[in-house]
This record gives sequence, structure tokens and C-alpha cells, in this order.
Amino acid sequence: MLGMAVLGCGRIGRIHAGNLAGHARARLRCVYDVSADAARQTASELGTQRAASLEEIWADREIAAVLIATPTDTHVPLITAAVRAGKAVFCEKPIDVDLERARSCWRDIAAHRPRLMMGFNRRYDPSFRAMRERLQRGDIGRLELLIITSRDPAPPPPAYIRSSGGLLRDMTIHDFDMARYLAGDITQVQAFGANLVDPRIAKLGDIDTCTVSLRSKSGALLQINNSRRCAYGYDQRIEAFGATGMLQAGNQHATSVEHWDGERTAARDPVLNFFLERYAAAYRAELDAFIDSVEEGRPLKPDFADGLEALRLAVAAEDSLRTHQVVDLS
Repeated sequence: MLGMAVLGCGRIGRIHAGNLAGHARARLRCVYDVSADAARQTASELGTQRAASLEEIWADREIAAVLIATPTDTHVPLITAAVRAGKAVFCEKPIDVDLERARSCWRDIAAHRPRLMMGFNRRYDPSFRAMRERLQRGDIGRLELLIITSRDPAPPPPAYIRSSGGLLRDMTIHDFDMARYLAGDITQVQAFGANLVDPRIAKLGDIDTCTVSLRSKSGALLQINNSRRCAYGYDQRIEAFGATGMLQAGNQHATSVEHWDGERTAARDPVLNFFLERYAAAYRAELDAFIDSVEEGRPLKPDFADGLEALRLAVAAEDSLRTHQVVDLS
């Protein structure tokens, strides 16, 4: 049984802690949060312990791995401390909002040969994984076009936007990773952004709507489109077009029932409301992969380098947005 601690008892931390608490091959030894009340409540709900300090976790030899689900600006110091304490690390995206700070983190920990996995959960979504496998198998020939749609049901609170790093580094970063996952290395980036949803977001210096065009090393062209508002739920779709056909991964609904009558045809239940529901299976699958890889000594994916590359694409997109130019990464 792999002993683990969860750092951060917010929304995503509680999801991970709950999945670990019921895991057949892991033991949730404790949770920690700077808010003692949040940690105490989570520990009570899951029947585990609340760590009083991070030092307590670093010193506990029964804890072989930590899961970091704290605010982004704490990721680098927590990764560094955990690696130096000899722990395997699972860290939610992104590594940091600052690319140079993320690179400096790697320089600080590389000598320790860290065992680290980034929380790009969409790689473990069954539909997206199947799409990658079929692309690699050549089911549609050479990939020529890839379209990634990701739209949130509603904007996050202004306080979250203020600390998150913005749309491209916080939300689109999942899609940058998915672009690399499906199409390989990216050589060019061009971004367009707008404020079409909430004027408060513009006042914070961020955008709420974007399209990003990319070119992969293989020659395939990609487009990502994001919005902070979607009236019909959490819109998550990918289309891959190739020389001999097309692959599509569509939205998920609560049921597959369709309603046909004199006023509508093929009306379906609404799409799943948000990421916690849409990617519930992916969150469980990525933890399974992390636990298996740590116990068996296999490589962890996505790793720190994948986190750096996704952040590098986000920074390039911001550069393109500012300069109105294509950014060449080749």
C-alpha cells in the first residue's frame, strides 16, 4: 500500500483525497491545508488524519508520495521540499505561472532524480486516450487538422482569476497539453483574445475568450477555442481530421436518451455541468497510473517536462496576443 498525503483541501484536493481514501492500492495517511478547519473537515469526512505542519509530512517515512492540490503560487516550493524529502510527487497543473520560475525549480530538483507527475487529467479521459491510440495506429492516416473545444459553464470568481495566471496559463494550458498529446511537438503559435463575457475580467487584465492556432512539427494544423461562458454546460470536444477520415470525441451527457416530438428532434439531456463530473473517471485513472508507476518504478507521464512545455506554449500564446505576431518555437 502506497502511503500518501494530500496537500490542499479545496475543491480539487477533496476530489483527489476522496479517490485516494477508497483506493485499493494506496493509503491516505493524512491531509494538510493552511486552513486548519478545511483540513480538519476533510480528514473527518474521509476518516484520516490532519497533519499539523508540512514538516510532519516530510519527516513521515510511511508517506512515500504527496499530492499537491494547493494554489498555483505554492507549487514550486512544495515540489522542491517534497522532492528533497524523498517523496514522489503528483502536482496539479500548472507548475507555476512564471516559466523561468518553473525552469529554476527543475534545476533545483534535477539532481535528486525526482519522481514527479503533472495533473493533466484529460490525458486519462477514456475518449481522448482512445483517440490518441487510434491516431497512433493510423486509423485516419496522417493527422492534418485538430480542433480542440473547451468552454466553461461560467466565469470563475474575480479573486480566482487574479491569482490563477489568466485564461491562457490556467484554462488553455490543459488544451496546450492535449495538443502535444495528440499532435506532438508544436513549432508555431498564434493567439487571438477578446473580452466578450464579463467586463470584470477585462478590468483584471485578462481575456475571457480566445482562439489559438498552432502548427505541429509533423505539419498538422491545430486550433484551440476557449470561452469562460457556455450556456449549455461544460463543452469539451475534440475533432481530428486526417488523410483517410476523421475522429471525434464529443460531450458527455447524463444519459443517452433522446426526445423526439413535433417540436424537437433528437433532444438530449444537458451536457455534464463542469469538470468534476465530466472528468471524474479521468481523475481516478490518473491516480491509478501514478500509484502503479511509483510502486513499479516505471516512468511517470505527464512529467515535469510536459508541464514546462505546456507552460511554454501558454507564454508563447500570450506573446502572440501582445505582439499580434506568430511566435516561432522551432
